Amino acid sequence: MDPLVAAILVGVPLAWLVGFAAYVYVDAPRHGMSRRKWTAIAVFVPLFGFLAYVFERSELDYDPDEDPYAGGGESREAGFAIHESRRGEEALGPAGTEADDGGGDDDEWNDPDGIDI
Repeated sequence: MDPLVAAILVGVPLAWLVGFAAYVYVDAPRHGMSRRKWTAIAVFVPLFGFLAYVFERSELDYDPDEDPYAGGGESREAGFAIHESRRGEEALGPAGTEADDGGGDDDEWNDPDGIDI
């Protein structure tokens, strides 16, 4: 057998196995799971051990009180979160044009003259 083919046939699955095990080793404590146990399962039962870990782990909890963009504080304008670095900038309208904040008599849709709906 050609050494390149042998290296590919052995190296690619081995790289996947090491990658899956490394992911489990790093991610397990975030979900309150045993790092060593799940890494051993992912190594000794190749693909299925990793899939078992992925399906067995719990979802991370989401706390909107800790999310700076979910609260209804002063950083919210018209239902959109505005990052602190962008606060105070002039708003953009459709297609990046300057927003028209003066409620003039202009037709909102820029229809040609004579078309009234």
